[in-house]
Amino acid sequence: MKKYKIMFWISTLIIVFTQGIGELVSYLNGSAQMGIVGLGYPMYFVLILVIAKILGSIALAFPQTPKKLKEWAYAGFTFDFVIAFVSIWVVSGFSIFLLGPAIAIIVLAISYYSYNKLNTTSVN
Repeated sequence: MKKYKIMFWISTLIIVFTQGIGELVSYLNGSAQMGIVGLGYPMYFVLILVIAKILGSIALAFPQTPKKLKEWAYAGFTFDFVIAFVSIWVVSGFSIFLLGPAIAIIVLAISYYSYNKLNTTSVN
């Protein structure tokens, strides 16, 4: 059980810091706009994505968040990372930039796996 708590908190905090706090900082300094618009998405999509990532990070970070809401946050981040991977691949081809979303998917999967292990362990 302790192993899963450690796995959960490390992986979840990585997601929270990179997708919540990091995304807000990159939005404020303009790099989020350049990256997302550079992939062909409209400018208004940047703010929507940043807000969704911040809310999703909050949902994952707080233990009091209802389970269904956490599931939606995990699903949203999964869609985001898969779409980011495909978008980068289509625009830039096979490149080093694909590592970002690929690593993010792995970290998110570890968080989700350990979250489910903690919830099934605590029920039994």
